[in-house]
Amino acid sequence: MSERPAISVLTLRHRIPDDWAADPWAEVRPLIDGVDVLQEVHPEGLAPSRRHWAGPPATWPLAAAEEPRRVMITEPVCTAGCCGALYVTLRRAGDRVVWDSWENTSGGTAVPPAVHFDAARYDAELARAAADHSWEGPVDTIARLLERTLTESGWFERWDCVLLDVSPRRAEPDLPEEVADTEGVDVWFREGAGGGPGLYGYRLTTAPDRPADRQARWFAERILADDPRRTADVREG
Repeated sequence: MSERPAISVLTLRHRIPDDWAADPWAEVRPLIDGVDVLQEVHPEGLAPSRRHWAGPPATWPLAAAEEPRRVMITEPVCTAGCCGALYVTLRRAGDRVVWDSWENTSGGTAVPPAVHFDAARYDAELARAAADHSWEGPVDTIARLLERTLTESGWFERWDCVLLDVSPRRAEPDLPEEVADTEGVDVWFREGAGGGPGLYGYRLTTAPDRPADRQARWFAERILADDPRRTADVREG
């Protein structure tokens, strides 16, 4: 009788990418037994974005069910079709979660072997990472709180608009102050639930010396005070 494969330990670590233009949120990098295997196999790729960990557990990028699911576990800052990506298949097998059938479409041939995790410990680590906000800077906290308030308010639906995105906007550290973008939060929405042509946005500037929760409330009050199409900072189309 053959022995069952050894059990590995999954650790999820939040990291702000060096090149965050593709996605300003932190990436959630999976470490297997303390090793960042994605860095070894697909170093140019970004792990699943923190923005995808806000919904119910079944929607989390690394959620595993009995039905196997192929997941893009890293992608480049351009697109997977351009420079390739790293994929893995997740499946739940009894008391284990298995990662196997790795595929590197960036041209690299080396991929990790199949990995087995204890299912209960795996689920607990996913839940811990989803609830972890210790990595956040003030701009991340403001963006998260503001998005939650706007989503729960139903305000945009009232005005026949659709909220598209709420994201932190990070300052460029290497640019002169006169040309560098100001740190803040960007809010984008579209006119018309059917995908109308009008695209609108708020470019909100944050203050690092003021409480993040208070700033999120201020921004929400501004946006929820009137028809958002009337008060938006940016109008396209």
